[in-house]
Amino acid sequence: MYLIDSNLIIYSSQSKFAYLRPVILHAEATVSEISRLETLGYHKITPKDERYFNSLFSLTRTLEIDLFTINKAIDLRKTRKMSVADAIIAATALLNDCELYSHNVQDFSWIEGLRIVDPILRNGTDQPQES
Repeated sequence: MYLIDSNLIIYSSQSKFAYLRPVILHAEATVSEISRLETLGYHKITPKDERYFNSLFSLTRTLEIDLFTINKAIDLRKTRKMSVADAIIAATALLNDCELYSHNVQDFSWIEGLRIVDPILRNGTDQPQES
């Protein structure tokens, strides 16, 4: 089982990164509830992107944010400065024994025991364009 970081979900909406869609929709893939917040809560989201993200989330297993996840995220944030969303994503991956699929490897590389895969670099493509 692996956990998809929000950045890959966002990149997958771009035609340049369409190859990420099967990775996200794979039976072993999961997403954190915080990724729904990050993607659907973007203040400039287009109706087209909102439909895409809602469709993707309806087809992907979502891991809830529980008290154990929050406590682990608190411990991570006490160790090093990081965003709340990154702390929750990392805690979710650790507690569910998931590899974390992310293009922001540097944001997580310091976390002991966290296994990180960058499917964009693995694919040998260009860096993503920020939308």
